[in-house]
Order: sequence, then C-alpha cells, then structure tokens
Amino acid sequence: MKKLLLASTLIATTFLISCKSNSGGNPTEVLSAFFDAMAKNDMVKAKELATPESQAMFSLMEMGGKDAKKDMGKFDKNEVEFLPAIIDGDNAKVPVKEKKGGETVNFPMKKVNGSWKVAFDKTSIMGMATDKMSEKGINLSDSLDMIKDKMKDLNMDSLGKEIDKGLKDVNMTPEMKEEMNKAMEKMKTK
Repeated sequence: MKKLLLASTLIATTFLISCKSNSGGNPTEVLSAFFDAMAKNDMVKAKELATPESQAMFSLMEMGGKDAKKDMGKFDKNEVEFLPAIIDGDNAKVPVKEKKGGETVNFPMKKVNGSWKVAFDKTSIMGMATDKMSEKGINLSDSLDMIKDKMKDLNMDSLGKEIDKGLKDVNMTPEMKEEMNKAMEKMKTK
C-alpha cells in the first residue's frame, strides 16, 4: 500500500511539473524578458517572445535602423514596474507603470501554442494608443472624422506634397523613403 501511494505521488508530481513547464511561463515574466531583449537590441530573442503577427513590426523596426534603436531605451526595466497580469483565457494584459510619471500602459499578451507571447503587432500597438487616448478624454473616431473633413479638399498630389514637406525634418533611411513612395503610389492607383 505504501509503495502504491509513493508511486501515485511520484506520478502526480511528475505530471504537475510537466504541465507547469509547458504553460509558457506567466505573462509578466515573458513581458519582462521581452523588455530585456528589446533593451539589448536582441531582435532574435524579442521575436521569439512575440506573436507571429508581430514579425512585421520587427521588420519595420529593422528598416528604421539607427532611429529605431533610439527607441530601445523605452524598454529600460529600471524605469518601469511590472504589475500582475490580468488573464482572460488565452489573452492577457500586463500593466507596466512608469516609475517617474506614474503612467500605466497595458501590454497585450496572447497564448500561442501553450506559451505566452507579447502582442507587438500594429493592431495591438494601436489599441494601446487608443486606450491611452481614451483615458485622456480624446475620442479617436472624432479626431479621424475631423482629419477626413479637412482632407476632402486635397487631391492626392497635394497630399503627397504636404507629406514631403513634413518629412523633410525627419531623418529617414533610403529604404524608408522607398517604402513611403511605394505606399503613396498605391494610394494614387486606388
């Protein structure tokens, strides 16, 4: 009987340990490791910790070159505090609070193949920005409607000229300029 009880306990313990090791960690730990990778500009590690949808954002960052590397300082873990994750099934949000200003941003996380991943794609980042705007009483829909109203009188050529004027002060790589020109050409053909 004692041997049976010992064997059952051993099997149950092994099962629990294997389940825990396959759980993909917790969202806060994964986000913390993502911050470490981004701060070190370790894109290989950061990509491993991000959702498959996030890979396009890393491509954009790599195209940004030096300018994108400047933004890596925003991932300094000494400047932020990770709060407990809010988990809802295979989705989670990890609140990250700035130590100086006290602002909190909720980083979206998703479970992919049993492991937590950072949702660092355009849609998720836009959602984070929209949430912050809403907190400050800014209605994104109203702002976009106002922009659309102001653009009604512009044709695509004048819009392109206005964008060119605005970009003169921005340091863009040749690759970024080429991508911008391609996007403008696509808009003209539609």
